[in-house]
Amino acid sequence: MKKLLAIASLCLLLGGCAGVPVSHYQAAQPVLDLPRYFNGTVDGWGMFQSRSGEVVKRFHVVIEASWAERDGRQVGTLDEHFSWSDGTTSRRVWTISRDGERGFIGHADDVVGPARGETAGNALQWRYVLALPVDGRVWNVDVDDWMFLVDEKVMLNRSAVSKFGIHVGDVTLSFMKRPAP
Repeated sequence: MKKLLAIASLCLLLGGCAGVPVSHYQAAQPVLDLPRYFNGTVDGWGMFQSRSGEVVKRFHVVIEASWAERDGRQVGTLDEHFSWSDGTTSRRVWTISRDGERGFIGHADDVVGPARGETAGNALQWRYVLALPVDGRVWNVDVDDWMFLVDEKVMLNRSAVSKFGIHVGDVTLSFMKRPAP
């Protein structure tokens, strides 16, 4: 009986982790065109919250984004400059390319292996492993990153961060695209 109860509990736990597929947003408007939105300068304001909900860090990020044709493929560069609430700064440079009609593959120095993304309607879901420095050590954490285009200038972002399948926190972020000069 105990084994049956343990198996049933595990199935319920794993079933609850499935979430909504990105295809659920296929009809949502406006349609997110990733190269169109992330082209030029984009500002972002966000925070990291621990699993208890405590705001651990806040940040501002300025993204300089551009796309170019390379070897017959459209490749994007997102050069992100972070200013953190504790006075520190950091930088991440993404290189992104298409992977099929709705897919994208991304690479950055602090991302372990490729990031894989898929768009549908106004949504983009990224999944990747981030090498995150914590108290002098580096943790490889799983990131389930969702972006939702609100209008041509505003996008909202929510990322769930976990380690060994255990939820450790969330990142909430709002982007605003600057007008072209």
